[in-house]
Amino acid sequence: MSRTLVLWLPPVAALGEGDAPHPAWLRVDDGVIVDSGQDDGWVDAWEKPRDDDPEDRLIALAPAADVPLRWHHYPDAAPAQAAAAARIDALKASLGDGALLHIVAGQPADAGQAVPVAVTTHAAMTAWTDWLTARDLFPVAIVPAAAAVPPPEPDSLWTAEVGTEQIVRTADRAYVSDPELDPLIAAGHPIAPLDADQMRNALLLTLATPPLDLLSGGWKPKRSWAVDPAMLRLAKRLAIALVVVSLLVPIVYAVRLTSDTGRADDAVVAMTRKAGMTASDATTAEAEVDRRLAAAGGGPLAFSVPASALYDAMRDAPGVSLKTLSHRTDGTLTTTIAAPRVEDVNQVLLALQARGYKVTAQPMAGSDGQQMANITIRAVP
Repeated sequence: MSRTLVLWLPPVAALGEGDAPHPAWLRVDDGVIVDSGQDDGWVDAWEKPRDDDPEDRLIALAPAADVPLRWHHYPDAAPAQAAAAARIDALKASLGDGALLHIVAGQPADAGQAVPVAVTTHAAMTAWTDWLTARDLFPVAIVPAAAAVPPPEPDSLWTAEVGTEQIVRTADRAYVSDPELDPLIAAGHPIAPLDADQMRNALLLTLATPPLDLLSGGWKPKRSWAVDPAMLRLAKRLAIALVVVSLLVPIVYAVRLTSDTGRADDAVVAMTRKAGMTASDATTAEAEVDRRLAAAGGGPLAFSVPASALYDAMRDAPGVSLKTLSHRTDGTLTTTIAAPRVEDVNQVLLALQARGYKVTAQPMAGSDGQQMANITIRAVP
């Protein structure tokens, strides 16, 4: 649901007195006025239904007493050119120091349309923004209340009540009514009251598409990078999900690994039982298999296993020769190797260690000047 709170700003003269009356206000839900008043009820109307909905808006209406309007016509100018020309003409027609004035022109949708121009002062803008800030209010727009009054019939004038003001609307002007001046300005043309329903509809159209906004130029709010609460909640949920997944992946992997290991252990125990061995777990079964293989001279304790590793290591080290070689039943291989350099002997030792064997070496010098080493290699890595 789209909610809009419309708040009439107090006249600058009332703000200067220090005790401004309660402003007029109304609340619009989905284009329908649902509440209004001239009291402090706007506080509840604005705060309670909001729930930080990004579609909720606060629009302030500036009094016609401080912001009169005039419409300029430039039939042959493009919309942007017409808006620029209207600001210049409004400045020329204004009294006082131009640096103290805040002049805002709307931009027509098409060429040839009238350009609304609002003239107020920077002092008034300061007073209103201070009043709003003191109440923690930050409107999306400050629209002149006179802009809501529609144009009258030709050769006539409207008078309409907008908020707490009576506003007179001519073909090209809108200003606060003065009983003594109105007949003089009308110059014999009739001044008719605007129907309340027609005025209400015109106000709703103005709120939907404000013709101009006093929060422009130097008064345009600086853009702030506010965090969207919905996006923040989504980011928190994604972060929590990421942490949960990061924890679940290794847990699931560990469970699967434990399950696979258990099945493999059960298969090993079953295989050893088929071979006539009694084992309560895979570790016991492996030890029993190694024991029987060692008794039979096979398995990883056999001569061929460490011997092949020794020959592979010597193949990568040219110049190394084998002097002696012996094998014990516990799987230990004992050998003596010779090489022209100590580095060649070390290369063989490092290659055996890289294959996972436990190697011990006792270096010595040969009678022919070669470097020799007595080496023992554990057959089981």
